[in-house]
Amino acid sequence: MSAPPTISRDQVLRFRVAAQQLDRSGRHRDAAILDLGAQDTGPDGARWALEIRGAHVPDDDLVLAWTLRGAPHAYRRSEVAQVATAVAPWSEADAAKRIFDAARQLKKAGIPVLDALDHVAAEMREIAARPVTKGEMSGALTDRLGDPYVRWCERCRATHTYEQPFRLSALQAGLELEPGTSPPVLRRIPRWRGAAKTVPEHLDLVRAVLRLFGPASPKMVSEYVDATVRDVKERWPEDIVAVEVEGTRLDVLADDVEALLDPPTADGTRLLGPFDLFLQGRDRALVVRDPDARSDLWRTIGRPGGVLVGSEVVGSWRPRSKGDRLQVAVTVWDGSDLPDGVEEQAERLAAFRGQAFSGFVP
Repeated sequence: MSAPPTISRDQVLRFRVAAQQLDRSGRHRDAAILDLGAQDTGPDGARWALEIRGAHVPDDDLVLAWTLRGAPHAYRRSEVAQVATAVAPWSEADAAKRIFDAARQLKKAGIPVLDALDHVAAEMREIAARPVTKGEMSGALTDRLGDPYVRWCERCRATHTYEQPFRLSALQAGLELEPGTSPPVLRRIPRWRGAAKTVPEHLDLVRAVLRLFGPASPKMVSEYVDATVRDVKERWPEDIVAVEVEGTRLDVLADDVEALLDPPTADGTRLLGPFDLFLQGRDRALVVRDPDARSDLWRTIGRPGGVLVGSEVVGSWRPRSKGDRLQVAVTVWDGSDLPDGVEEQAERLAAFRGQAFSGFVP
């Protein structure tokens, strides 16, 4: 049996840039990242992720929903029923993992987690006969559900529903998030007939992670999806090829081997949003070598964006808004001058936000 081919870090990152279409120019009506959903956290969320990939998708063609890890993600509206099926928990153990401490109370009460999520979804559907804010929905659910679906929240000094069951049930209830609302407003998805019976291959979560990130293990995929490793292994594709990346055996889809062995040269500069898909892989030490740089980029609170030059993340950036003007603070980790293209991308960001770029700040 021959040894698996050795793939370099540079090959992985160049493959990832191409797979996630960060090397595209021109205007496009779609983007591959919508297969997994474009996370819409912060002002530079899903729309900015699409912008830097040249994807100009009409607002009406997108739907925003709480899905993976309970975070808001944008998807193609035409596929929302299939997405609902793709992102739903795969098993009782998987559902329990995804809702964290809420599972413990349900278990004590003898209520299967999957049944509980169905119950929450049914109640949410009734409550959202008209658009409602997150707070209104939470309050109504608390009144309807009671123990063991609610808890005392020390921070809020109130009793309310557990957060993750609430978020993960919304799409299953046929509810979307109204873009640009804070607090979030939930509304019924037009012409909703329930989640689809099947999932097309491009929306299969395991395959999509492998296709958009490249070499991975079941553990890495499970951490991205927030699922159990066992459930991911049960869904591991048969058409995979083993490769070795820096001494670690990982798998890739057979159709992607050729592109991984000879990925295109990555050119250009991009200001990645803090939760851009390129920064969401679970191989952070591969993406950013320096531990201090990783600590800067992946902060728990106040996470900055990443400066991508070619296929390398070389620094972090933060916006500084003052009225109709935008300044940008950039940290280049090796202390060198601003890379070529950063100013052009900062101007692009300002125009995207409807502001004028007014320079860089420390």
